[in-house]
Amino acid sequence: MTRPTVPPRGVYTTFMNFPYAADLDKLDAHFAIIGMPYGDPYAMDETINDQTNAPTAVRRASSRISLGLERWDFDIGGTLFDGKDIKVVDVGDVPGDPRDLGKHYKLAEEAVRKILKAGAMPISIGGDHGIPIPIFRALDGEGPITLIHLDAHLDWRDEVNGAREGYSSTIRRASEMKHVDKIYQIGIRGQGSARTEEVEAARKYGANIITVYELHKRGMDAILAQIPDGGRYYLSIDADGLDPSVMPAVNGPQPGGVTYAETIDLIKGLTRKGKLVGMDLVEITPSRDVNEITSITAGHIILNVIGAAVRAYIK
Repeated sequence: MTRPTVPPRGVYTTFMNFPYAADLDKLDAHFAIIGMPYGDPYAMDETINDQTNAPTAVRRASSRISLGLERWDFDIGGTLFDGKDIKVVDVGDVPGDPRDLGKHYKLAEEAVRKILKAGAMPISIGGDHGIPIPIFRALDGEGPITLIHLDAHLDWRDEVNGAREGYSSTIRRASEMKHVDKIYQIGIRGQGSARTEEVEAARKYGANIITVYELHKRGMDAILAQIPDGGRYYLSIDADGLDPSVMPAVNGPQPGGVTYAETIDLIKGLTRKGKLVGMDLVEITPSRDVNEITSITAGHIILNVIGAAVRAYIK
């Protein structure tokens, strides 16, 4: 069983101090944590913004989550690995190139393809919500994919300032990929980034738009019942999809969001219904955090993804 050692608090350089794997061509793991700091900027000041610090912030805060993964986790319902020989690695961050602002998307896609080829689940930490776009491309051999999108915002913009792969266009770009089938958007609320044209485009595609009010009224079990069984699911979580009480460190906080418990129910439900082929967690702005609660919550969500998958279909 892979167990991290326990260094002093605050000095983790990998997520939960899991082993660092530098060579993706020789990857041997069930899960691979990968940081993707950079998106497709709409303006020069977005090339490097505070969200690019999020992968480091989540790794650093993971030292506050647990002093030993052999301990019982009541969110997961036991120890993380459930007594199985599970390998989790951190492969570091996708680098950016100041002379080629699109190169990191190509590197991200290549990295995810190698992770999938090794039989591991990619778990990505952004960065803004543009970073799933190269991940979606890398999933072309995993389809048909059912995309589960947890967010306050619709993200169906076609372009912003000429950029077509930025954080407001993520789901629209996904809808254009043949291997992406059904789309469920959970937690949508407020005004956000949606104009009438984007709402109409989403509805024309057949996206299942589930507002946070519908979620709170009907419950996550009812929402899960709408999602077909036996699917191959990809989960994309924007931090502002959750309520600001548990994820305050975001650029666009919206009250009344998805709760932490609902998020965990979603993760467990998906792994019971079919196979979760990957996930990302994006849009954390570390400088706006309160007692690292956003990064700590992100870390718990990642652990729940691992724990749920281990119990559902990893022998």
